[in-house]
Amino acid sequence: MVKPFRVLVLNQISQHGLRRLPGDLYDVGKDIAEPDAVLVRSADMHAMSIPASVRAIGRAGAGTNNIPVKDMSARGVPVFNAPGANANAVKELVLAGMLMAARNLPGALRFVDGLARNDPDMDKRVEDGKKAFAGFELSGHTLGVIGLGKIGCLVADAAIRLGMNVIGYDPEITVDAAWSLPAQVRKANSVPELLKASHFVSLHVPLVTATRNLIDANAIESMRNGAVLLNFSREGVVDEQAMLAALAAGKLRRYVCDFPSPTINGCEGVIALPHLGASTREAEDNCALMVADQLRDYLEHGNIRNAVNFPDAVAPRESDFRLAIANANVPNMLGQISTAMARANLNIHNMLNKSRGEMAYTIVDVDSAVPESVVASIASIEGVLAVRYLPAAR
Repeated sequence: MVKPFRVLVLNQISQHGLRRLPGDLYDVGKDIAEPDAVLVRSADMHAMSIPASVRAIGRAGAGTNNIPVKDMSARGVPVFNAPGANANAVKELVLAGMLMAARNLPGALRFVDGLARNDPDMDKRVEDGKKAFAGFELSGHTLGVIGLGKIGCLVADAAIRLGMNVIGYDPEITVDAAWSLPAQVRKANSVPELLKASHFVSLHVPLVTATRNLIDANAIESMRNGAVLLNFSREGVVDEQAMLAALAAGKLRRYVCDFPSPTINGCEGVIALPHLGASTREAEDNCALMVADQLRDYLEHGNIRNAVNFPDAVAPRESDFRLAIANANVPNMLGQISTAMARANLNIHNMLNKSRGEMAYTIVDVDSAVPESVVASIASIEGVLAVRYLPAAR
């Protein structure tokens, strides 16, 4: 009887995604011992003892800060995510953030909530009070978008449709993103250039060393007076103390974010939402579907799509016998792998090798069954992190 893959689920994952892992091939649940893979949303895996049996981790979302990616890389374990699956949900929340800031909606809602239902003068109080919440329209104003991935491109397109001018900056824009970016978006050559030109600034970048405190006191100083800063990427991209000082001084009009914190909660000018970026039924379904498909393709065929720590490597099967090898990106690795197979009189039908930084990944289709001794021989090569033998029929 074929032994099913065992998948540990750490959070509530959409059933639409879990149904992509068929019961005859997968044992999926929250109490799985010695799992082959882990599906996770927000659970913090840094404090977990991740079993040696784990061959892959799938994050049903974009960010992977809750996963020890570096440790997994050292073990040859890819960490998959679902980039772009929640993009429309985040885009709509950014638009809501701009409207809340421009039309003073949070304060207006609090004002109305404070009106007594039995007040006979309610109409007069409404007419007198609404003057304090007069705002402005988005049309004709300039939105600066820092980070032109899937979300940034959708935000730019939506803003243009609302009549806004859009300027964008992304030094690492992908070819696909460049193709999907509306032609009306003006390119900025630097962050300061974008900040100076924008009434609204929307951040859509990952939190890495280069982007931590990207918007600090110096960056804010170069912004327009009364600008609105929107952060739906990661909390650490903005220096919160510098941002609060700018709000207090009137340099910034509003700060809108999806990351409440003890530093900013309740502060004048801050609109903080409770991590609602991907909190739609559609986004949760899309993320689960995407990461489940990626996980299945990897476990069954060794193909890699959208791993944050591995190169993309996809090879249609040309044989029933396949090896998938994760290794350090060092010279002569392919030669050593080929030699180990030649010694066992194995004929390589096809080979795909991809690298990304210090990590490399090789898929080898072989014309005949691969003995365990060959798998062990390849695994013993210095620099090889993990070897998986993937015959077509499990």
